[in-house]
Amino acid sequence: MTGQIPVIYVISDALGETAEFVSRAAAAQFNGIKTKIRRVPYVQDETHIDDILEEAVEEQAILVYTLVVNDLRLYIERRAMEKNLITIDILSPLISALSEKTGFKPKNIPNITYRLDEQYFRKVEAVEFAVKYDDGKDPRGALYADVVLIGVSRTSKTPLSMYLAHKGIKTANIPLVPEVNPPREIFIIPPNKIFGLVLSPDKLNQIRSERLKTLGLGASADYANLNRIMEELEYAEQIMKKIGCVTINTTTRAVEETASIIMQKIYKGE
Repeated sequence: MTGQIPVIYVISDALGETAEFVSRAAAAQFNGIKTKIRRVPYVQDETHIDDILEEAVEEQAILVYTLVVNDLRLYIERRAMEKNLITIDILSPLISALSEKTGFKPKNIPNITYRLDEQYFRKVEAVEFAVKYDDGKDPRGALYADVVLIGVSRTSKTPLSMYLAHKGIKTANIPLVPEVNPPREIFIIPPNKIFGLVLSPDKLNQIRSERLKTLGLGASADYANLNRIMEELEYAEQIMKKIGCVTINTTTRAVEETASIIMQKIYKGE
């Protein structure tokens, strides 16, 4: 019927922003014609589709949809045909073309774009967090972290923090120094969020000596002194025992291995 205001139902298993944008772009080609667009997001089953179609029939609406689950696409097409409703499938033609071109099958996961975006922004946020709360700059970060790393200097706290951050895990790290009282924050957060990093005295001596060389300093400085290192490690061990946190010996472990241990622990809720 001509002369009536066209109604478009935007149906999606996600937010429906894509289909709405396309619908508005199409409607904009008809200057002076008012178009009513109704968005119906998060459509997940046939019952919901039936409810939508009952309303759409009354308004003789055009159905514009982005449904990635094949059974739902087939269902809405069949039911719309029975009710003489026009349907426009936004995604399927392009998905089919990409599948044919690449030889890969689509995932058919609803809302996948939003999930990927959410993952990306969580990673960015975690990296910014790790930088902000690196090396005990602000111990308050421990209260908001997913993981808190503690240990003496050069036990890979910073590299590990950044690695975990790229996995979307907010990580703060705090150095333990005998002459400095540890921040109270590490004693009030759940101990299963804290991981103590330890290293063999000889390995730590080697790493610190190399570090001093790169700074143009003599390897005999107190920082790389073996007795001093053992004193620091003993102090750190006392703090870790007091907290009751998991300790990880990183002497022979790559950052990825240590991170894997931590992720297994936090995902299991141990």
